[in-house]
Amino acid sequence: MGSHCDHAHDETGLDAGEIGRALAAAEARCVQQGERMTAPRRRVLELLLQAGEAVKAYDLIARYGLDGVAAKPPTVYRALEFLEKTGLAHRIASISAYVACSVGDRAHAAAFLICDCCGATEEVTPPEGEALQQAATAAGYALERTTIEGHGRCPACRVAA
Repeated sequence: MGSHCDHAHDETGLDAGEIGRALAAAEARCVQQGERMTAPRRRVLELLLQAGEAVKAYDLIARYGLDGVAAKPPTVYRALEFLEKTGLAHRIASISAYVACSVGDRAHAAAFLICDCCGATEEVTPPEGEALQQAATAAGYALERTTIEGHGRCPACRVAA
C-alpha cells in the first residue's frame, strides 16, 4: 500500500530464499488440494510475498511483468480469487487490498491489525476464531473463510506520533 506517514519503517517483505520456500510450500499445498499453481498465480503470490504488506490489485497489475508481458486485469483478479479460495492470500475488505497468508499451511480464521497511518498490516490469530467456528457449526453453517479487521496505529506510528 505504501507509507503515507512521515517516519521510517522496517522493510516487511521476505528475502529471495524465504520467497522461494514459501512458493514451494504453496505449490505443494495446491497439489495436495488437487489444484494447479499456474504461472500467473505463482507470480501474484510472489508479488504479495515480496511486498510483505497489503497490496491493492491495481498495484499488482502494474508490478506483474512476467517475462516482459504486462498483466491484463482479469489475469491478476483470477489469480487473487484462486489464492484467496485456497487460503494462500487474504482480502482485507476495508482497504480493498490483498496480503499473502502468514500461516499458509492450513485453513484458519484470520484477523488483521491495520495501521491507519502507514497502512502496515499484521496477521494475528483471532481470539475467538475457534468459538466462531463452533457457533457456525452449531447453526448448521460450514464456514469457508473468516476475516476480522482491526484499525489503529502500528508501534512505529505510535512512537512517531
